[in-house]
Amino acid sequence: MKGTPLSVQLMTPPNMFGPVPYHHVSISTGARHVHVAGQIARDAEGNPVAPGDLAGQLACALRNTARGLAGAGASFADVVRLRFFVTNWTPDKYPEFLDGINQVAEELALPDPLPPLSAIGVDYLFEPDVLVEVEAYAVLD
Repeated sequence: MKGTPLSVQLMTPPNMFGPVPYHHVSISTGARHVHVAGQIARDAEGNPVAPGDLAGQLACALRNTARGLAGAGASFADVVRLRFFVTNWTPDKYPEFLDGINQVAEELALPDPLPPLSAIGVDYLFEPDVLVEVEAYAVLD
């Protein structure tokens, strides 16, 4: 069962911080909540994808997130919140981070702007080669 566009409303109220490539607020109604665990740059056999490449790893992690959403009958249109964990974050990584999103934006039909999100810098993740992890929370009617 796929959510309808009416189950998630994305918005940015006037006078909120900007410009940013995401909405500040999501409003959702629905009985089914979908939580996709942190997705990393691994193929179906668990092999690393795009070692050392933040943009490539983010693109792969978003594809894996889309697979998780689809398995529950959802898509990025149903997502009310995204969380990105990035190792050794510094502001100079922002263009590469955005490049990873842009690589798959059309392919995965990512909303533009994105739903509310957080990008959280961490020391390390699942394994030493993992540069980014993506979590998604969606609501379905």
